Amino acid sequence: MEPQQEEEQIPSYAKWGKLAMKETKAKYPQADIIDYLHEGSKENANSEVEIFKLWLKQDQKEFGVYVNIEFHPETEEVISVTFKETDR
Repeated sequence: MEPQQEEEQIPSYAKWGKLAMKETKAKYPQADIIDYLHEGSKENANSEVEIFKLWLKQDQKEFGVYVNIEFHPETEEVISVTFKETDR
């Protein structure tokens, strides 16, 4: 019997998570990203949205930012990236 190899599964949202972090760093260049969470996804009529929550620290302030990445599911062309700050 050969040992069973475990394949590392890369989540389907991984590429969107990288984009969320890149866009957040561009919008908040003085802040450090200290946490990251995939909140889920939703399907619209002609698009999909991946939702992330990033926790940032800038100076002595910590705050959360929800990042929504809307894209065409067939082409994966990004339609929009939106940000909403939260203190939770």
